[in-house]
Amino acid sequence: MNENQVDAILGKAKTIASVGLSANAAKPSHEIGVYLLSQGYTVIPVNPREATILGQTSFPTLDAIPETIDVVQIFRPSQDVPPIVDQAIRIGAKAIWMQQGVVHEGAAATAEAAGLVVVMDRCMRTEHQRWKGAGRRGA
Repeated sequence: MNENQVDAILGKAKTIASVGLSANAAKPSHEIGVYLLSQGYTVIPVNPREATILGQTSFPTLDAIPETIDVVQIFRPSQDVPPIVDQAIRIGAKAIWMQQGVVHEGAAATAEAAGLVVVMDRCMRTEHQRWKGAGRRGA
């Protein structure tokens, strides 16, 4: 993964499905979701335990989302990543973004073989702030 690929995702993505987004405002996933919404992205929560998060309808799985997804953002333990990647491929997502601390080389290889761009072990908010600070326009 190089910076140009990260920048391309940040600049082109409009809709982010956030798997593991928490309704708990103290959790990093919640804070990052708030940030991404404030930057103009559509954030779709994927959490089977919640009906709504951040004022958005929460879906139990990626397969249940009725719209096109650009990026599947993953806030789940690394061992939970493979079935999420399988769903992302099935729904036609363009990219997988494993948040900081989430790494699964096998799932990343599966996603890349299916044509998805993969980011691992990086915080989308941190990368977006870097991208915006570099003078990029977009979300």
